[in-house]
Amino acid sequence: MTARLAIFDLDGTLLDTLDDLAASVNAALAEVGLPSRPSLEIRTFVGEGARRLVERAVAPHAALVEPALAAWWRHYEAHCLDATRPYPGIPEVLAGAGRLLAVHTNKPGRLARKILSGLGLLDRFAAVVGGDEAPRKPDPAGTLALLERTGATPGSAVFVGDSRVDLQTACAAGIRAVAVTWGFVSRAELAAAGATAWAERPADLVPWLA
Repeated sequence: MTARLAIFDLDGTLLDTLDDLAASVNAALAEVGLPSRPSLEIRTFVGEGARRLVERAVAPHAALVEPALAAWWRHYEAHCLDATRPYPGIPEVLAGAGRLLAVHTNKPGRLARKILSGLGLLDRFAAVVGGDEAPRKPDPAGTLALLERTGATPGSAVFVGDSRVDLQTACAAGIRAVAVTWGFVSRAELAAAGATAWAERPADLVPWLA
């Protein structure tokens, strides 16, 4: 029988990681001699992996990307669970899900699993694919690998995310997308990117996970 699968993005969808991401960005900026940036600005940099996050943070100083990225990693590995928490209601929604669950994130897989484990959520997921384990989203290869691994098909799966990148990934994989509005991207941006199914709060995901 075909499995039914729900694939989740991580940052901005399952977990509020902004404070830890921003703290690590600003620690890296300080190490390379650049001024800090406000969290609301850093929020707009998130979603396409650590390198793109740091590239945007140090711009226009391209020569500082590599040392800043190394500094970012050192800080984030040590502090990725300082303030990161599931969004309120997410643990309960996951616990009540009737579908298999998986994560496709542009965060490195080892780090994603470390964070989920530290929050007591890793065992909710049949599989986690990170940005170093498949081409980064919006390339659908990681999502397609999750379908194959779980025995699901595009028609029996749903992709839940908070960004244009997540919507593009779902579209490329032929999967229905649900856009959440509590994450790092505004509803207006998601609508402009083609979102048609919405979750305004975690409880709105329940019908999609039944």
